[in-house]
Amino acid sequence: MRVFRHLKLWPLICLLVCSLVAVPTLTVLASVFQPFGPEWKHLAETRLPLYIRNTAILAVSVCLLSALVGTASAWLVTACDFPGRRVFHWALLLPLAVPGYLAAYAYTDMLAFSGPVQTWLRETFGWGRRDYWFPAVRSLPGAITILTFTLYPYVYLAARTAFVEQSSCVMEVGRTLGRGPWRGFLTVALPLARPSIAAGTSLVMMETLADFGAVEYCAVDTFATGIYRTWRSLEAPTAAAQLAAVLLSVVTLVVLVEVLARRRARFYQMSHRGQPMRRAKLGPLGSIGALVVCGPPVLLGFVLPAGIFVHMAVTTGDQRAAEVVTDFGRNTLWLAGLAAAIAVILALLVAYSRRLSGAVGFAAGKTAALGYALPGTVVAVGLLAPLSWLDHRINEWFVAAFRWQPGLILTGSIVALVFGYQTRFLGVALAMIESSFDRIRPSMDDAARTLGASSVRLILRVHLPLLRAGLFAALLLVFVDVVKELPATLMLRPFNFDTLAVRVYLLASDERLEEASFGALVIIAIGLLPVVILSTLLDRHRTTATVRQLDETAMQ
Repeated sequence: MRVFRHLKLWPLICLLVCSLVAVPTLTVLASVFQPFGPEWKHLAETRLPLYIRNTAILAVSVCLLSALVGTASAWLVTACDFPGRRVFHWALLLPLAVPGYLAAYAYTDMLAFSGPVQTWLRETFGWGRRDYWFPAVRSLPGAITILTFTLYPYVYLAARTAFVEQSSCVMEVGRTLGRGPWRGFLTVALPLARPSIAAGTSLVMMETLADFGAVEYCAVDTFATGIYRTWRSLEAPTAAAQLAAVLLSVVTLVVLVEVLARRRARFYQMSHRGQPMRRAKLGPLGSIGALVVCGPPVLLGFVLPAGIFVHMAVTTGDQRAAEVVTDFGRNTLWLAGLAAAIAVILALLVAYSRRLSGAVGFAAGKTAALGYALPGTVVAVGLLAPLSWLDHRINEWFVAAFRWQPGLILTGSIVALVFGYQTRFLGVALAMIESSFDRIRPSMDDAARTLGASSVRLILRVHLPLLRAGLFAALLLVFVDVVKELPATLMLRPFNFDTLAVRVYLLASDERLEEASFGALVIIAIGLLPVVILSTLLDRHRTTATVRQLDETAMQ
């Protein structure tokens, strides 16, 4: 143990984990220094301008609309009292359970020319094909709308938390300066919540850039779809990696801008005391307006997509649904459980190393967390090349030593999948565990060391019991993210191994959406777990803060 302490084992563990997680990123960046082949020239002359335009329009539009919907609904359920507020304050989180690609499948089936909506219009009014105009779902505006109503909860969650933590004293001071309710919101509450709203919007930006299933089904060419098609259709892994490098540079720029903006932002609430924000009672017209703002996001983001799949499963569905879900569900559950368990263990090691080693652990932890900003297609492309090279070296060694060739050990098994999930979702687990570590006072560590506890015994006997809630939350969030992940699973899965997400994608691509309905409902049901936990934690946070503030007021 003394040798380990002398060698500073914990920083070495942290650096090792972060180096492994960074392999896909480094591989993609290294592709820039490789010769640009004819495939890249073809992409640059034909498809690249379209990828840039569509990706930029999609990302900016979804971010702006999500910020508008999420902030407005968060303010209404926090600061206003109207019929249905108690339902909306948790129901607005429900679209988090519906992946964008499932919403795209549902709306395309419902609003297509042969779908029930247009069929009803033609039968009711006797219209022909050219007698009316109907918006195209499989288009760039359709993808923007679908992603907005499935991603706005990131902004809603961040903005609602920020508004809840604001004291009514701040708004009262604004009223004394002549700020009415609306001016007070725009000039007082909104600026105080701006860092949180910006953080939520940045998450929306990353999820939009990473989306593959929704934009691919809506026939929108973006970087995510372009990388997949270059890798699969053109069979040009180098060109796909170089295209991924362009997207990676955009994602890195977004992350840096968000970090710099949050570092420069200084919006403090100067007093921790005071009553929680008083909700204003809305009149009939105001209540109708609040319902108009809060109702459509829940309806379009969760109720309709889930209802469409329920209707499909009940009316037609798949006669082999139970068998299919059993097979693919088993693959999904144990794969997600394995990946989540490994992610939690690695995140615990990195977070604990950061607590012990300071600057080294902090830098390494930030590097590991960047993987969440990478699209699944980028992670897959960045992993295939090094793992394939390592597979060939392993086979060469076995042939030379034992005259036996084991085959594709890494890329032909779930090892590549689990590796990719660590790169993609380690940041999620790390954020939850680090926030739990931050609530443990350093004086507890010092007290344990004075009693002779080593660093290993300290984490086992002191930290782990205090981190149970954070570890469980990290495990659950990574589990759900793995269940919903599509592009990385689609590109890295071994032969004859499909998850529910891949199965639903393949059936939808073959226009067999009814057969995929039950699998889609299982994915949505699993996605509801973190929504329920988030809503419970927010309610508990609000209740605890209110009680604490009332106690402080009574003591005065």
